[in-house]
Amino acid sequence: MAQMPGMGGGPQQQMMMQFWQAQQQQRMQQGGQMPMGMQPQMAQQPMQQPMQQLPQLTPPGMGAQQQMLLQQLQSRLAQPGGPPGNGMPLGMSTGVPNGMSTGMPTGMSHGMPNGVYGGPSAPTAAPPQPRPPQANIGQGGSAFPTMEELSRNAAVGHSGQTISDNEVKVKDSTGRELAQFDCFATFDACPFPPPILAALKKAGFPAPSQIQQYTWPLALKGLDVIGVAATGSGKTLSFLLPGFATMLERQVSAGDPSLLCIAPTRELAVQIQEEADKFGLAAGIKTVCCYGGAPKGPQASDIRAGVHGVIGTPGRIQDFLEGGQLNLSKVFKLVLDEADRMLDMGFEPAIRKILQTVPRTRNTLFFTATWPPSVRRLANEFLNNPYTVTIGNRDELKGNQDITQQIMTCTQYNKNTILQDILKKAGVADRSNGDAKGLVFCSTKRMCDQLQQTLERSGVPCAAVHGDKDQRAREAALAGLKEGKLKLLVATDVAARGLDIKGVTLVVNYDAPSSTEDYVHRIGRTGRAGQKGFAFTLIVERDAHALRGILEVMKRTTQEISPELETMARTACIL
Repeated sequence: MAQMPGMGGGPQQQMMMQFWQAQQQQRMQQGGQMPMGMQPQMAQQPMQQPMQQLPQLTPPGMGAQQQMLLQQLQSRLAQPGGPPGNGMPLGMSTGVPNGMSTGMPTGMSHGMPNGVYGGPSAPTAAPPQPRPPQANIGQGGSAFPTMEELSRNAAVGHSGQTISDNEVKVKDSTGRELAQFDCFATFDACPFPPPILAALKKAGFPAPSQIQQYTWPLALKGLDVIGVAATGSGKTLSFLLPGFATMLERQVSAGDPSLLCIAPTRELAVQIQEEADKFGLAAGIKTVCCYGGAPKGPQASDIRAGVHGVIGTPGRIQDFLEGGQLNLSKVFKLVLDEADRMLDMGFEPAIRKILQTVPRTRNTLFFTATWPPSVRRLANEFLNNPYTVTIGNRDELKGNQDITQQIMTCTQYNKNTILQDILKKAGVADRSNGDAKGLVFCSTKRMCDQLQQTLERSGVPCAAVHGDKDQRAREAALAGLKEGKLKLLVATDVAARGLDIKGVTLVVNYDAPSSTEDYVHRIGRTGRAGQKGFAFTLIVERDAHALRGILEVMKRTTQEISPELETMARTACIL
């Protein structure tokens, strides 16, 4: 039987416990839930005394602290509409964050094994209920949908625009913060050529995102620009459209490329190419995507045929340069996208070699999600008197406010069961639901393959994406998810940067991320361009060390965090 904190097993203490049980019985009769820690049979025991008589019980010998606690209990029960909050006595916790369900998957116990977060009474159960809509109001005052609502309609709660941040800074080339600066708040205010404006309006965007609003005026003037903004903020069009507009204005013909865009991964390069086709082909802009893992022949053939721009990864671009198949002497628009990621992946030497072949009299656009000293050093070296646009406080890691983040503690034995419950709740496990899509992140390639096979056997159409998969398999997996043939991708962090798959409403960190930065980029695959999304992180005891950074990220977007998780994080740091 659960006991109230600081109470033993004497008669008067047991009488107080009986009072609390009666209170919970009343809540159950009014449609409430049994709190964690109470056994089902407890709720079925008949009350020994009528409810109205219990407030008069004050056993002799009760200490002052216990009398005060009893008075608080009586006061809470007497309030209109029943006890506020979760109905638990002051100082007690159900162990479940607000808005989370206490329901357990079939066959699972209420408590975790000893030694795992919180001991025997810690919750390990089914997917928590998402925050109630009234508790999480999104942009424009729209209520945050539940996970079930998103599973039925991925566009529910969609604001039509990326999340806005109140903190926007624009600095000139000397580092001085500007009080006034140009801003294109609407597409009609953008001096883009008609074909580009028509493509923008056809895409259905209501207005430019913040990073677009403040970088476009600078880039169109030919100024070097550093754009620092979160994932899913619309950075791709921030650099593509000014380049296209300049080429159309100068009436540049296809030939040796005038635009060079360098990206860290094949997936991101392909995604940028798709956006280039979407917004450039109608205007006659021709680009080619160059990346490893695919045959060089077709890519080299496209370059020989003449292009306006080349989009690619450092390795393949360097290969074409060394083979004499690519001439970058006419480039006047240079883009470095996800520059922080390229440094992390060790591409700095390759980038230096590539830039030796690009004219110094160029316009350089440099985009990054984080702004550490190493990235600043690279920007200062490659750019010429750049202006800097920073959306939000990028000195601290912060998730997208359109994402509801939740943590679930588990063991290695019930981890798959909890994952399956989350997938069912999100509609990802339902083959007939073409709208629900998800990403599950694992720490190793081997685990990706094992989990993909497990989920496939359980009826979830999914594919694994990691570095050992050839390019054809990776492209087929991404296409399958985009087209709805697959419901889920199981991936390593190779898919955590830059990918923009429309309709992904669920991200699950099956394995804890190795860093807080990886956590931010993983969950950033959902909640993009104004769409709502949910991100779950499954934490086993050995991963508790990752909690501190994750909780800090969650606090910056006012996510709900239980005291038990705070305690678990502190304990892990001490150990």
